[in-house]
Amino acid sequence: MHKARLEAFSDGVLAIIITIMVLELKAPHSADLSALVANAHVFLGYVLSFVYVGIYWNNHHHMFQLVKHIDGSVLWANLHLLFWLSLFPFANAWMGETHFAMWPVIAYGVILLMAATAYSILVWRLIAINGRKSALATAVGKDVKGNISLVIYLVSLPLAFLHPYLSLGGYLAIALLWLIPDRRMENAFGRK
Repeated sequence: MHKARLEAFSDGVLAIIITIMVLELKAPHSADLSALVANAHVFLGYVLSFVYVGIYWNNHHHMFQLVKHIDGSVLWANLHLLFWLSLFPFANAWMGETHFAMWPVIAYGVILLMAATAYSILVWRLIAINGRKSALATAVGKDVKGNISLVIYLVSLPLAFLHPYLSLGGYLAIALLWLIPDRRMENAFGRK
């Protein structure tokens, strides 16, 4: 089974997700700067979601450069990931419309947690198919960053009951953690 179709399909879905999110941004009806400031929460939510989609796209791309084989289980695991990512526009819009209210922030966090879990499942399936000594398995190693992310999601979710901004701080911390260049995959290209 060739991985090129899976990669092309995934790229297309991620492009559509970003398109839907940007179409949700509505221009203010006023030319005053205060109208823009009044909608800053919508734009900030968009930026966070865009960064997350970009992180997933980047890591997905690197991961598939390191594998040679896929099978039906990888196709389903990839669809599972894309399902959770496809909910970003909905959760992002709900958070923006409600000024980061508790339940929308929790829903957003659940979607982030499920996307991270789905990504981990996809990695596990690819390693199972390509082997424990594959370039991907070597690059992922113990996946400290991925495990830290899952823990921060699990800690951040209940913090929304205290204050939604505490949860958002956790979600932002994870995004910043992944924005720091991760050389594991690129280093594996040199060993490949």
